[in-house]
Amino acid sequence: MGSYILITILFLAIIFMDIIRKINLTNKLLMSVLIIIVPHTILAAAFISKMQSFISAKYLTVIYVLFAIYIWIKVSISPYSKKQIDDFRVHVLVGGRRLILYSLYSGIAQIPFYMLLNRFVKSSIPPQVFVTDIILTVIFISSLYLNGILRIIITSKQLSIIKKILIIIYMWIPIVNLFFIVYLGNIVKAEYERELYRILNRNVRIDSEICKTKYPLIMLHGIGFKDFKYFNYWGRIPGELKRHGATIYYGNHEAWATIEDNGEFLKQRILEIIKTEGCEKVNIIAHSRGGLDARYMISMLGMSDHVASLTTISTPHHGAKIIDIIYKLPEPLINLIGNRFNKNARLMGDKKPDIFVSSRQLTISYCEEFNKSVRDSEKVYYQSFAAVMNNIFSDYILTIPNLILRLVEGENDGFVSIESSKWGEFKGVLSTKHNRGISHGDLIDLRRNDYEGFDAREKYIEIVSGLKNMGF
Repeated sequence: MGSYILITILFLAIIFMDIIRKINLTNKLLMSVLIIIVPHTILAAAFISKMQSFISAKYLTVIYVLFAIYIWIKVSISPYSKKQIDDFRVHVLVGGRRLILYSLYSGIAQIPFYMLLNRFVKSSIPPQVFVTDIILTVIFISSLYLNGILRIIITSKQLSIIKKILIIIYMWIPIVNLFFIVYLGNIVKAEYERELYRILNRNVRIDSEICKTKYPLIMLHGIGFKDFKYFNYWGRIPGELKRHGATIYYGNHEAWATIEDNGEFLKQRILEIIKTEGCEKVNIIAHSRGGLDARYMISMLGMSDHVASLTTISTPHHGAKIIDIIYKLPEPLINLIGNRFNKNARLMGDKKPDIFVSSRQLTISYCEEFNKSVRDSEKVYYQSFAAVMNNIFSDYILTIPNLILRLVEGENDGFVSIESSKWGEFKGVLSTKHNRGISHGDLIDLRRNDYEGFDAREKYIEIVSGLKNMGF
C-alpha cells in the first residue's frame, strides 16, 4: 500500500509543479520524447500487463493513461510557454505553429517507431491491440494538427479570407499540405517578429511620451464614413498614439455632407476642443477627403490661427479620377445609387447628406477650382503622404478601381493617385518592398492587419513624434 501512495504522490507532485510552472513538461527537449510515446496508451497498457511488478498492472496503466491525457491537454492548450510577448492573440498564433510542428515531428517519428515494433515485438502483441494503437496515434497527431491550423486561421491578421478557405480545403491532402504548412510557418514567424519588435519599441519609449505634442490631435475621416463609438475608423492607431502620450479627438463630421457643411461643423468642433483643452491650436491628421474639409475650414472659415499643422494622408488634393469615371455611368443608375446612399446616411446620423454634390467635389475639375480659391495659410504647416498598391490584388475591394487608375493615372492606392496626394511638404509614398503594397484602406488600419514591411501604428507614431519635434 505504501508503494501505491508514494507513486500517487509523486505523480500528483509532478503535475502540480508543472501547473505552478516550477517545471515545464512541454519544453522542447522533453516534448521531443513525449510526443512520440504519449499517443501509445494501448501499447503501454499491453506491455505493463506483462510486467512483473510489486504494483498491479492496472494501477500503473491508469497512472500512465492519466499522465498521457494531462500531456495532451497541456500541449493542446499551451504549447508555447515563453512570455516574450504578453499578448493573448500572439501566444495563440505562435502556439498554432508549434502544434503543427509537433504533429509533423510526431507523425514522421512514428514511422521508425512502428518499424522497430514490427521487427522486434509485434509477435507478442495481439493484432487488434496494434491496430487500435495506430488509430489512437493518428487521432492524437490529427488533433494537434487541426488545433494548430485552426489557431492560425482564427488569429492570423495577415491571412486573407481566400487564403484561409484554401488552407481549410487543402490542409488534409498529403504532400500538398506541406506547402501550406511551410507558408503558414513563415506567416506566423513574420507576425510574431513584427509584434515582438513593436512591443519592444513600446517598452523602450513608453516613458518618453514621444507622441505628446504641444497641441492636441484631431483625426478626420474620409468621405462615406463616420466616427463610430465601437468601431474606430482609424483601427488600432489611436490606441497606440495614446499609449505614447498623444491627446486625441475625432472630427465627428458627416459622411456625405459637402465640404462647406463639414467645414462649418469642424470649425465648431475645433473651437470646442480648444476650450476643453485650454489650448490655442490643434494638429489635424486627415485621411482622404477629410483633408479637403480641413483645408476649406482653415482658409475659408478663418481658422488658421487655431490650427498648427495639417497632415493629409492620401487626400485627393488634385481630384480622384475614379469619380470622374463613375459619373460617366448612366444617370438613372447614378441617381438610384445616390438616393439609396443618402437615405442610409440619414439613418447613420447625417443631417445634411448630399452624395451627389459631395462626391462631385472630388472630381478633377472641381479640385482645380478648389485649389485656386482655397489658398494655404502661412500660419499652418502642411505635409502630405501618398500610398501605392504594388499589384491590383493587394486589396481585393479596390482591385477594379486600382486597375482603372493604373491605366489612366499611374500608380495609386486604389482610390487616389500619388500625384493627387501631394500637398504642402510631400513626405513620400507609403508602400512596401513586397508584393502587396499599401491600399487606401490600409492607411487607416481598416482591417486591423499587419503587413510585411509596413506597420500603420508605427508610421503614425513617426508622424506624430515628428510634429512634436517641430514644436507642434
